[in-house]
Amino acid sequence: MIEPDYVFTCPYCSTGMSVRLDVSGGKRQSFIYDCETCCSPIEIQVEFNGAEVVSFTAHSHS
Repeated sequence: MIEPDYVFTCPYCSTGMSVRLDVSGGKRQSFIYDCETCCSPIEIQVEFNGAEVVSFTAHSHS
């Protein structure tokens, strides 16, 4: 099941952006997503309770 886009701010350039989340990927997920503006790698960590996002973080990837 694909969820709607989740809106967040790039930790590098502060641009507002969104990422599409897939709840079928497991309760806890971690992946790298490149900023569409500055092209920097962002580490996304998300946790679901059913289809609901209960935790979402976007950090600079080191």
